[in-house]
Amino acid sequence: MATSESQPMEIDDSLYSRQRYVLGDNAMKKMAQSKVFVSGMDGLGVEIAKNIVLAGVKELVIHDTDSVTIDDIGTQFFLRESDLDRNRAEVTCPRLSELNPYVTVKVLGGDLDEEMSVLDTFTCVIFVNYLSLQSLECANKRCRKSDPQIRFISASTCGVFASVFNDFGDSFEVLDKNGEEFHEFFISGVTRCEKGVVTCLENELHNLESGDFVTFKEVQGMVELNSGEYKVDVLSPKEFTISDTSGFKDYTTGGICLPIKKPIHLSFKPLRPQLHNPNILMCDLGKLDAPPQIHLAYITMLHFVLKYKRKPQPHDEKDFQLMLQLTEGFVSKFEAGLLDKPDIDIIRDMSNTCTGTLQPLCATLGGIVAQEALIALTNKFTPIEQWMHLDAREVIPRDDIAAQEFDRKGDRYDPLRICIGDTLLQKLKGVNSFMVGCGAIGCEMIKNIALIGMSTKGRLTVTDNDLIEKSNLNRQFLFRDRHIQKPKSITAAQSAVEINPELRIEPQQNKVGPQTELSHYNDEFFLNQDIIINALDNVETRMYMDARCVTNQRPLLESGTMGAKGHVQVIIPFLTESYASQADPPEKDVPYCTLKSFPSTIEHCIQWARDKFESLFVQKPQMYSQFWNVNIDPSHLLAKMQQGQLPENCIPVIKMLGKKVTTFRECVEVARVKFERYFNHKARNLCHAFPDDHKLEDGSPFWASPKRKPEQIIFDPKDSTHIEFVIASAKLIAFRSSIQVTRQECELGAILPMIENTAVPVWKKSSKKIETDETKTKETSDVPSDKNIVEECTEYLARAVNIKVSPPIQKHELVMQANKFEKDDDSNAHIDFIASASNLRAKMYLIENADRLKIKRIAGRIVPAIATTTAAVSGLVALELIKLVKVCKLEDYKNCFMSLAVPTILFSEPGPVAKSEVCPGLFVSLWDKWEVRGSDTFTIKQFITDVTSRFKITPTMIVQGVKMIYVPLMPGHSKRLNQPINKFILKNESQNYVDLVVTFDGAEGEDVNGPPIRYIIS
Repeated sequence: MATSESQPMEIDDSLYSRQRYVLGDNAMKKMAQSKVFVSGMDGLGVEIAKNIVLAGVKELVIHDTDSVTIDDIGTQFFLRESDLDRNRAEVTCPRLSELNPYVTVKVLGGDLDEEMSVLDTFTCVIFVNYLSLQSLECANKRCRKSDPQIRFISASTCGVFASVFNDFGDSFEVLDKNGEEFHEFFISGVTRCEKGVVTCLENELHNLESGDFVTFKEVQGMVELNSGEYKVDVLSPKEFTISDTSGFKDYTTGGICLPIKKPIHLSFKPLRPQLHNPNILMCDLGKLDAPPQIHLAYITMLHFVLKYKRKPQPHDEKDFQLMLQLTEGFVSKFEAGLLDKPDIDIIRDMSNTCTGTLQPLCATLGGIVAQEALIALTNKFTPIEQWMHLDAREVIPRDDIAAQEFDRKGDRYDPLRICIGDTLLQKLKGVNSFMVGCGAIGCEMIKNIALIGMSTKGRLTVTDNDLIEKSNLNRQFLFRDRHIQKPKSITAAQSAVEINPELRIEPQQNKVGPQTELSHYNDEFFLNQDIIINALDNVETRMYMDARCVTNQRPLLESGTMGAKGHVQVIIPFLTESYASQADPPEKDVPYCTLKSFPSTIEHCIQWARDKFESLFVQKPQMYSQFWNVNIDPSHLLAKMQQGQLPENCIPVIKMLGKKVTTFRECVEVARVKFERYFNHKARNLCHAFPDDHKLEDGSPFWASPKRKPEQIIFDPKDSTHIEFVIASAKLIAFRSSIQVTRQECELGAILPMIENTAVPVWKKSSKKIETDETKTKETSDVPSDKNIVEECTEYLARAVNIKVSPPIQKHELVMQANKFEKDDDSNAHIDFIASASNLRAKMYLIENADRLKIKRIAGRIVPAIATTTAAVSGLVALELIKLVKVCKLEDYKNCFMSLAVPTILFSEPGPVAKSEVCPGLFVSLWDKWEVRGSDTFTIKQFITDVTSRFKITPTMIVQGVKMIYVPLMPGHSKRLNQPINKFILKNESQNYVDLVVTFDGAEGEDVNGPPIRYIIS
């Protein structure tokens, strides 16, 4: 057995950080103890294997009896022309091993049909593109006889079709059916009746499904609810019923509901009975009848191979007729009502394309099947039961194309040519495309583009301003350890050219946005692109790119992932809606007073800690240094203050100067005092201001759910969270003040004496007002109204600048270092501070603590990610790329929403573009843009006349951005009519046009916006 074996080593958690948020610690541990077998290292097999290796199993064993051919070069991204005639598995093994140093990759040689017992040591077995039905059935039986039963998966791509079959045994336990993170929520009432009705607190939604289970805590009155589990029956988004509560006490107030996950058990059947009585996952809402027909075509093709020892030949009428004859014997064996007769078109497409390979379909199925393998290993998420069939028949050219279009030419593109024809292939090669982002989706997309030969005569421009980090390697598979801290775009381009030397790719490192709109990505640049591809991870840039594509009438392929979920959206000028047409609702802001004084959830505590970090270690140091950059001489500043002038931020900066530390001991003392003020004095101030019997204006109790009365925390040097807060705070304070700290100084033995010798201030009643109004926002003013504070700061500065009284202020004292938040470096104390501060605040308010991983994800706004979803989504995007080049009908394009945890893979037709009636008979959409040409002497009146004569509608108002060019109601604007329009517009020197917004009178006298008008100055 050939091997590429990794040496035992301590696993760097940053490699799996994003994936851990998807799967959880238990699943990660299970994978690290699992062995997976994959037989078949073609284009589909390598996609599956790549994703499994990136996920981090203990061992992957690959098998293949075939040698590398020219067809493989165009479909398997690890194979090169220098590998021709070598065994596919042996060539692939070391390259797979490079993806993850913690996974052992081995090659199993020989013929499996002769000895199936080799499968007995694996947790999951995957057969890829096996044409022998006998071999599949034999392997499936072997897996079922094993104890425990081995999870069996068969996956295949046949031209424009893809199929997967799962058999996870007679009893498969699903520990987490959907991967959704349950959030506890507050309730406002529970009825006493045969089926108790639970009502959520105002502005709360339960997000439960019927059949879920919940528990309760902190319920007052009906205290019986605080023990036991209850099954839910949903009535509405805010109400649900539980079991009989008629014998309980009356509900009075309070209560938190906690959803809980219950395992479910599934039973799978072997391959043989599932051939003719299949359980198929439905995917495409526009092809509800297709899955059973594809299933029929697939098993017909397997029987064709069984009978004739080969696949049907493309566009061979005789082979097609033989396929049709074979279907006649199968239709009657299917479950009644599943299908009445074969779909001749699907059978023909299977016959014509099954010898070809549509690589994007390999990428899609590779992601899906790898996720099924991870489910088999971990029992996390719901697997496919038991078949899934996909197709991309829309890419096949129709319209009586000659059969010669699909003939082989002996090059790397033959597998694709068989599926889409040579004319479409040549069009793909000539495409100019622009991709924004080179992260997880970007890497996968570049690989797909290279393999299908797109932009080998045109050009692919890729931009990304990020550098490669350790945490990227888990899913951005074009990168390796040696690439860390190198530019993503340049590195990815180099890797892509290794996959296909013909690819013409231009990597750039520019951020896309208004700042580069004129210098790099102006309208001319966009107009030179055939297709725009988003590979982004933030909504802001997505919205910007969407707007630029709409302005320049360019097609956009939008996609994204979040954990096991992914989406693909096709945006086509004049045909579909845009990304902004279905914008997500804005996130609900947490009231300032809640974060500051009345948190009720751990999320509130984490946000408070994150805000504290920004304030103490980023914003204040920046303010301090910027202030002294402007007010360089403290003596001059003192003179201004003595004259009653207070420059902005003067008082807080002088107070910071007075408290500036010079030793690490002082840093520890400041940190210990902060502990006291944050977690002891704060609670005492709140309880003093609002005692137990305090009432609201309506007479209701102040401390009522969701408000939680705090309890002061007494510092305990034996409590690890207390010590962690002090150490982390001290380190950050030291960094802020440029104090070097040794590892020995941070050890517990050195820290404890410093803490014990700190003079902790005694609590005094605070005179500060505690805000309770949820509509108020954070105070922004730093200018004090207290005259004594101003005099105190002036006096301190006077002493500090007087050489005779004290040492003069040194230049280094006028600088503080800002500490930009970095979540992935555990040595910098950033997450230590936020985790300890969050949990201490939670403890103070009697809120359940969170683990470090959850705190890191929320504080770092980390998007959970896993390579399987990324691969599946990128493959679907590549399929839509081919359709865009082909130019399809609206119904042929496919938007997709997937959740590989459920599993749900839903395809739907893109939303058609909405049109509005500007005036009777004149309809426009967001894609419309009118043009008007003028000169230096072109007047506003001429502009209005030109628009009226050309578009049969008269403008009533002309605006450029926020600048009003012509608004008749504005004083003096009527005099502008005969003046040149150039006098009032703002034009960039590098452009000979401006974009104007023009308003017209509607049918009922209302203002109606027409499409943007580009005014071109000749």
